[in-house]
Amino acid sequence: MPADVEELVDGAPDAVARENARRKAHAVAAGYPGRTVLGADTVVDLDGRVLPKPDGPEQAAQWLRALSGRTHRVLGALCLIGPDGEREALDATAVTFRELGDGDVSAYVETGEWEGKAGGYAIQGRGAALVRAVQGDYFNVVGLPVAALLDLLRSS
Repeated sequence: MPADVEELVDGAPDAVARENARRKAHAVAAGYPGRTVLGADTVVDLDGRVLPKPDGPEQAAQWLRALSGRTHRVLGALCLIGPDGEREALDATAVTFRELGDGDVSAYVETGEWEGKAGGYAIQGRGAALVRAVQGDYFNVVGLPVAALLDLLRSS
């Protein structure tokens, strides 16, 4: 269920991801008292700067050029709210992009796949061709850190 909250984009990437997940979880939990609710957020961190969802094709191209040939972190934050309280988790995955030429960037931007995606790419789609290496939980980059979620659920 989408949470209608304003997402932070400024600040320390770890804190931004955690706060966004917390906001989403609390917004949804307010409508379902006594139920267990999971809020999640994905943040792309390049050199300590959040690369949020691009606001248009020009910004998507800008993000891709910034990521080209470099390693960045994808942070997946979780906030689980239930009858027994609130718990959080944060996972980080290192993603290294290939060196991208202008043709690579424009071809990917033309797909529109970047829309609504942190950092302007979707690794589970055509964006896979942008990536050279992934260190950590692939599913975190897709949008849900599965291993961290399972650990969080086990601790309940």
